[in-house]
Amino acid sequence: MNDSEVGLAANLLWNAAASREPVAPLRDAYPGMTAQDAYAVQTFNTERRLKGGARLVGRKIGLTARAVQRQLGVDQPDFGMLFADMAFADGEPVPWRRLMQPKVEAEVALVMERDLPEAGITVAKLIRAVAFALPAIEIVGSRIADWNIRFVDTVADNASSGAFVLGNTPVSLAGLDLRLAGMVMERAGEQVSLGAGAACLGHPLNAALWLANKMAELGRGLRAGDVVLTGALGPMVPVRPGDVFEARIEGLGSVRAVFEEQQA
Repeated sequence: MNDSEVGLAANLLWNAAASREPVAPLRDAYPGMTAQDAYAVQTFNTERRLKGGARLVGRKIGLTARAVQRQLGVDQPDFGMLFADMAFADGEPVPWRRLMQPKVEAEVALVMERDLPEAGITVAKLIRAVAFALPAIEIVGSRIADWNIRFVDTVADNASSGAFVLGNTPVSLAGLDLRLAGMVMERAGEQVSLGAGAACLGHPLNAALWLANKMAELGRGLRAGDVVLTGALGPMVPVRPGDVFEARIEGLGSVRAVFEEQQA
């Protein structure tokens, strides 16, 4: 794709978000779209948001389940940007008007204590750079109609990001076995998703390590204070107006996502 096509594709997603009217898959409009093209579209809208005053607070990792990678025909995760206006506190009402085709998934969030600017990061260096972990609920969303996505569609659409909710009790990685950490998520007391850390590339730190090196290779390394959403521990669950979800992750505690009733 040339620069003009990248801009046009970015405008489709930008206008879809503004109007809350999903668009057809980008792969249909741009049949030759590559992963590099899709990230260029994502970057175009990222820069537009930053120029408009938005503040970048971290990254999210998507496609961490091997089964989903096989479904989309890829062999690696993807990433998207987290902005300050996407962040909600435990139990803070999430406005329905902010969301598009929302679904939730429980994740381990890491908060960075040190910069990781250079590639070649080891897991030991990553662990030393992490301040603490938190339980999180990511609210994914799609500007693509009916969630009819493939890899290039979700990458261009900022990895199908929407919002995220963080727990309030930080936990040191020391002594935690995140691979075996069990997760259960409930909607109004009814279990809707079950999983464990091993579902996330075998270990949430594996996903975070991939992201740290990828960002460093791109010259946009993780910074102190960044939030990293490491990927889903269990199946995504569609959201309805007024829903209340609670996710509990072994060793990290719990976090609640509360959704406002739909507004006219």
